[in-house]
Amino acid sequence: MAPSSKASGLAGVVAGETAISAVDREGLDLTYRGYSIRDLASQATFEEVVYLLLYEKLPTEEELRFFCQDLVRQRGLPPEVCQILERLPGSANPMDILRTGCSALGAFEPERDPERDQWKVAKRLVACFPSILLYWHRFHRDGQRIETATGEPRTAAHFLSLLRGEREISPLEVRALDVSLILYAEHEFNASTFTCRTIASTLSDFYSAVTGGIGALRGPLHGGANEAAMELILRFKTPDEAEEGICQMLQRKELVMGFGHRVYKKGDPRSRVLKEWAQKLAELRADQRLFPICERIEKVMFREKQLYPNVDFYGALTYYFLGIPIPMFTPLFVIARVAGWSAHIMEQRAHNRLIRPMGEYVGPSPRPYVPMHARS
Repeated sequence: MAPSSKASGLAGVVAGETAISAVDREGLDLTYRGYSIRDLASQATFEEVVYLLLYEKLPTEEELRFFCQDLVRQRGLPPEVCQILERLPGSANPMDILRTGCSALGAFEPERDPERDQWKVAKRLVACFPSILLYWHRFHRDGQRIETATGEPRTAAHFLSLLRGEREISPLEVRALDVSLILYAEHEFNASTFTCRTIASTLSDFYSAVTGGIGALRGPLHGGANEAAMELILRFKTPDEAEEGICQMLQRKELVMGFGHRVYKKGDPRSRVLKEWAQKLAELRADQRLFPICERIEKVMFREKQLYPNVDFYGALTYYFLGIPIPMFTPLFVIARVAGWSAHIMEQRAHNRLIRPMGEYVGPSPRPYVPMHARS
């Protein structure tokens, strides 16, 4: 008997309570601890948002200064972790690098007392995930053992500095990446967040929960849409060619990545913000090809399927204009989302009950054991 589809993917099932983030009932806005994502993206920094998610309030100027200084101090990596990163193949999936780096860090810097250490571990992971990814990248690309403890106060500037080395970084580029990190930082009970909470509910350690979250995000049905969307965009040379290509894909019933969302039926509010930043970067790059292609694809998808772009579509173009390699798009998702994961792990621990859902059995009815000699 085939499994029923009545609870397929647990769609619509309320799996718990959270005070961290919410999509409004109309699916038109996303809030972090009650603050609209639009306000945060236009006025806050990523570090302010991380503080908000972890400590349940926006920081004062002094609190933010000390918080950023703490993150800067925690960007360096243990030599043993660097050695592991060097031994991992340069051809590996960058998500595997973050997963392995997180697990390795947990071995060298274990969480000994969850109640006392969890904030320290959360800040350590926010601070050093860019270091893990880019130490491995620069070692295998350039043969350099880079110093990961930059003095840049902002995560976005720190990431771009490690990626580019000595190349100049404009304030517009830093702010574009900063906004993208804000928009990716949290999104209620998605697959990777729920994985983190499930692991945390067993009273496992912080690193194990985050490592599990990375594993869930690695799957193409959760993370990876921004990479696939960029690869799609790059197929086309002109908007007309893009329109023809997308229409052919739809006729063949192929999935067009970067469109549609399970909870945003009237448009992903995060996508609208990133479209504006993609346009600014297009102007900075004097791009007259890719942004018009994206706008044409957006128009065709709404005309033909009434689907809006999600955060990954213009997020992909934003990252591409920043010169970030496509395989790093989903790892950047991790670098942002570890803030939300950390908040959820703490929330789960504060009101913990083991997450253990039931499954509806649809297999054979009870039957007698057949001895080996009597089996056909």
